[in-house]
Amino acid sequence: MIDSHCHLDHEPLLSDLSNVLQRSKDVGIKKLLTISTSFESFSKVKEIINLDEIIYGTIGIHPHESSTNIITSEQIIKSLNENSKIIGIGETGLDFYYNNSEKQKQITSFKEHIEACIKTNVPLIVHSRSAEKETFEILNEYKNKNIKILMHCFTGSEEFSKKLMTLNAFFSASGIITFKNSLDLQDTFKSIPMDNILIETDSPFLAPVPKRGKKNEPSFIEFTAAKLAEIKNIPKEDLIKKTTNNFNKLFF
Repeated sequence: MIDSHCHLDHEPLLSDLSNVLQRSKDVGIKKLLTISTSFESFSKVKEIINLDEIIYGTIGIHPHESSTNIITSEQIIKSLNENSKIIGIGETGLDFYYNNSEKQKQITSFKEHIEACIKTNVPLIVHSRSAEKETFEILNEYKNKNIKILMHCFTGSEEFSKKLMTLNAFFSASGIITFKNSLDLQDTFKSIPMDNILIETDSPFLAPVPKRGKKNEPSFIEFTAAKLAEIKNIPKEDLIKKTTNNFNKLFF
């Protein structure tokens, strides 16, 4: 298995990292992608990726942080070149649910990340909440650039997923698909082709059932994998093999 999106620089994961890694390996995780959300976060990510061969990282500014962490495409590209284990750009995107950053600054930051993606052909990890229309419109502006798009922790509508499919996007399922009230999301993932699906924990957030209410960690991804296999009506082993291959195809 591969956890395509976690935050190992967050507590309680960071202070217990050796045990978190061991539990990850015990359930069969082969790679972890730990995600940058700010300049401070990226400095930690750079250290964490050197602690174990299974850990990879990204460079990016979360939309919540885009008012106080101003980044350019040139800075992103420079950061990518610092270490070959920095394999993704993001997480970036739009969050108009919380509006922790001004909308225009979120949009400007998002476009800087996209420009870096175009120049480097490195996958773009996209966060989108309460911003389906705007997220698609911006990504669609670059439809002829063949951007590698990963919609992280996808909770969007089926209509949104179909639009994104025209851009050859990938969609990552989180523990949210295990929640009782996520029937619409489960139906959406049922409609997305297996060739376009990855799995993630977004740990330490969004622990899946039966661990809901606890701090999430990468090893809990097995519960998300099991639920997604049930939704797709395929053996869990096939689901794991396919999502692992999809991750490797996208990032390597």
